[in-house]
Amino acid sequence: MPLRETEWDVVTEWLASYLLDTVEPHSALLAYGFPQDFLGGLRLGQVSRDNARALVHASRRDIGGQVRLLEVVTALDRLAVRPEIGTAREFLARLRADAAAHGGDVFRSCVLQGGCAAFIDREDLRETLRRFVADPEKSVLLVDGEPDSGRSYTYVFLRHLGQHRGFRPARVTLSRTSTARQVLERLAAFLDAPGAGQEPFDPTGLNDPLPSLELAVHRMVARATTADERYWLVLDECDRLDPHSDVWDLIGLLALAVYEHAALRGDRAPRLVLLGYGRAMRPLPYDVRTSQCWDIARVAEPDDLRRFFRQVFREAPPAAAGAQETDELAEVAVDEVLHAVRSRDGNGESYMRRLCAAAEGAIRVYRSL
Repeated sequence: MPLRETEWDVVTEWLASYLLDTVEPHSALLAYGFPQDFLGGLRLGQVSRDNARALVHASRRDIGGQVRLLEVVTALDRLAVRPEIGTAREFLARLRADAAAHGGDVFRSCVLQGGCAAFIDREDLRETLRRFVADPEKSVLLVDGEPDSGRSYTYVFLRHLGQHRGFRPARVTLSRTSTARQVLERLAAFLDAPGAGQEPFDPTGLNDPLPSLELAVHRMVARATTADERYWLVLDECDRLDPHSDVWDLIGLLALAVYEHAALRGDRAPRLVLLGYGRAMRPLPYDVRTSQCWDIARVAEPDDLRRFFRQVFREAPPAAAGAQETDELAEVAVDEVLHAVRSRDGNGESYMRRLCAAAEGAIRVYRSL
């Protein structure tokens, strides 16, 4: 599973403190094996943190670059004597697991985040995403479903796919009080990564945001289109919006903008993902109707859980276990997980989140056998 933004921030701090705190950053990177053609694309100066951010930004473009960067981090002598080295090695192990899975069918993955996070069922979503990724004519993905059905948990799978299919999901979680300006500023902040070679984005350019909203949306989408990373713009929990929120206007403008940029720039244009967006909600612009993909999330049932465990256990069976023993273990896991979910206090967690947490516990027990 790819590292989270906060984890990349930690990697950046390590590089700034233990590798790039030098007046010769180029020589330091050459000494650790970075190729000359890669370094030629970096803008290195005299500020170690800026250099570290540029290095991380450039290395994140593909899995190979990420693994190479963490291999360098774990080889830093000054980090090796500190407690954080364990975390660095765990990051490297996760990225190596990603690299190993890269050649397989990543749409069928059911255990993510280095083998410790469950993504149960969602067969329709997997195939919808396969078609969505493959078809440059599709620019908007909408995920509907009942509360507690795992709509927002879709984002976990999007992060997994982004690592293997070369896009970066940029998520903003909505609330009843969200405004169009707030959401646009949050999305624009994802595009202000170091190394982009552009000035920080001003979401309006004018003091009066309402007349400039459409212009600001097109500027932001154009910026995402020309970025050296491909972006998916994810708006989560759309069903929490106030019916009169101006975010509904923003969503329509975003859908139209990504559609129009896709017509010109193809797969380089960002895509829009709307989680918790029901068919009864405000329709998207008419022009976008043929570029939409829909998925309906549902709560996983015992048969879904059974198929999940059979796949997980068969992919990595205990040394002495045959197919029959593996299936018997899957039945035990189903019973234990359902019992744990029924007896667990949710503390505000959705049913699917509790189900996945219990399944992850069962996987840890299984792998200890």
